[in-house]
Amino acid sequence: MEGEADNQRSVLNLMAVFEQHRAGTFAWRDKQAPRGQTTATSRPLQLPASPASQSFSHTAARLQAEQKNEEEEQQQNQRRLSFKCVRSFRHKISEDNWRRRQGPGLEPGSKEPEEKKIALELLETEQAYVNRLHLLDQVFYTELMKEAKNGKTVPEEVVKMIFSNISSIYQFHAKFFLPELQKRMEDWSCNPRIGDVIQKLAPFLKMYGEYVKNFDKAVELITVWSEKSPPFQELIADIQKRKVCANLTLQHHMLEPVQRIPRYELLLKDYVRKLPPESPDQDDAEKALEMIFMVAKHSNAAIAEMERLQKLWVVYQRLGLEDDIVDPSNELIKEGPVQKISTRNKSTSEKYLFLFNNMLLYCVPKVIQVGAEFQVHLRIDVDSMKVQELNDTQFPHTFLVSGKQRTLELQARSEEEMNAWIKAFQDAIDRKEKRSETFKTAVHGLEMGTPALKTEELGRRAPQWVRDNLVTMCMRCKEPFNAIVRRRHHCRACGYVVCARCSDYRAELQYDRNRLNRVCQECYVFLTGHVVLEDREGKHKGILEKGAAEVSGKSLLCSSLQLLDKNGKGGTRGWFVIPQDDPLVLYIYAAPQDVRAHTSIPLLGYQVKDLPQGDSRHLFQLAQSGQLYTFVADTEELKRRWMRVMARSAAGITRPEEGEDADSCEEAD
Repeated sequence: MEGEADNQRSVLNLMAVFEQHRAGTFAWRDKQAPRGQTTATSRPLQLPASPASQSFSHTAARLQAEQKNEEEEQQQNQRRLSFKCVRSFRHKISEDNWRRRQGPGLEPGSKEPEEKKIALELLETEQAYVNRLHLLDQVFYTELMKEAKNGKTVPEEVVKMIFSNISSIYQFHAKFFLPELQKRMEDWSCNPRIGDVIQKLAPFLKMYGEYVKNFDKAVELITVWSEKSPPFQELIADIQKRKVCANLTLQHHMLEPVQRIPRYELLLKDYVRKLPPESPDQDDAEKALEMIFMVAKHSNAAIAEMERLQKLWVVYQRLGLEDDIVDPSNELIKEGPVQKISTRNKSTSEKYLFLFNNMLLYCVPKVIQVGAEFQVHLRIDVDSMKVQELNDTQFPHTFLVSGKQRTLELQARSEEEMNAWIKAFQDAIDRKEKRSETFKTAVHGLEMGTPALKTEELGRRAPQWVRDNLVTMCMRCKEPFNAIVRRRHHCRACGYVVCARCSDYRAELQYDRNRLNRVCQECYVFLTGHVVLEDREGKHKGILEKGAAEVSGKSLLCSSLQLLDKNGKGGTRGWFVIPQDDPLVLYIYAAPQDVRAHTSIPLLGYQVKDLPQGDSRHLFQLAQSGQLYTFVADTEELKRRWMRVMARSAAGITRPEEGEDADSCEEAD
């Protein structure tokens, strides 16, 4: 089952981390032992043994002798135990390896049934575990609380927060779980089962969730108060010197409850596997395993919450801990580099995105990374955000993110990466709005790269800016742009490229905190309600004054073509459209976003001729009474489509060809 497999991997990861730290790599050890010497943490952690075993005292004595000269240095070098020790450490270990490390010492080849060996192992490890809990609750906690009540070390509340509900955990295992297991193993010969015992007591193990969730905070408190209160540090150091601690730190002992539930699960799973088919414990053991699985899942949920907060804090540090960003309720969904497409030219620049559940942070890497790795340039709310893939041949793998504060055209490094970003954005949007909604636009033109906001959205959300290279004339007055007297500007309300005269207005835009922004005349009238005298009043629209995006959205065919000159050597590349509402005329635009065509060709009566492919070019012609036009298409398939549509128009057939979309267009370069 997938959930069980994920849980098992989490269990094994926790065990791998614990074993690594047992081997001597705890975060608070920042000095290596001198060559030839061994530190307490460089040898495997010896769990307190059962009363029937003397290995614990022997190990403690041996470790104490070896570490006599290093105790003071170890206390000085003690550091905070990071939660990294319980985070998923990506190493895999097998259950068999773990079982060999945790075996109860039965002789190989023993004639005891396998299931009894595992039950005995559970009992002995439980006895050792209760000894560890006794140390935490009855020694560390009791003595620290006694000193706290005397006002000599730290406040009582601090001690309570450090040890969380360890007293309840200790009482449960010492007075209920361990006695029940001992009683059952004494009666094994007449009642060989433990499943019913675990099944009865397993629900109480959910109390571990509180302890695990508090673990990181507890270790942090130990570090902080060790620095603030020397008596507190001295008392802990004094307890750690005792034989019962085996020269291990308080933090080390506190880690034991964190990985106890995963051990139960591994042992019980092996127990169920080794049970004979006719065993009377089969049903109870399987039910008990399912209950332990749920308890482990509950504990893992607490671990996952701590991991989320840990990762979130690391991100905040990379961003310089800005006050308006730091919020523990945030959830990081995705982060990574992207290319920002410039609306001014055909260039891109590298940016870095942090997508949270409620906002997008648009950042740039800092050249000198002092205090922070990134600088936040823009914050866009997920609320009302929209995302869509852009079919752009010039910039592949491009997608559009439109928010209240800004609209961005972004380019990923691959199609897979683009899809991952789009999915992450859409997931964030769906979670924020609690409904699935794909990015929709007011007009079909947005599929051609045309920004379009519904009238009621003007000024309330940032528009998509039309790129400068997609227009050759002002999208309002239709006058051609030039580099000297008629430069390009963008209306901050609708995103159109307009000239200085048509954008010589200022209006407050809600998405920009109601600050004054440059807008075009039409948006100014709508947003302010002011009347502007129209100097072109009474002038009728000419036949060429059809917006390219508008007619492309409802066309028989549109795409980029090249119209050759009379010599057939040079020519002009432009945007060619046969409108659905004017199907007998071919309109030629300089760019796919122009609002006026620079010429048109009436198609009625022309003949369409195919030309042999020359110089890898896809050529065809329109011919009538000595008038000849030669076109070059980008592909042979596009050439055939144009020839079919032009031939029908030339014959006076105005309806779309059966099987063809009426608005079939090829994306502009």
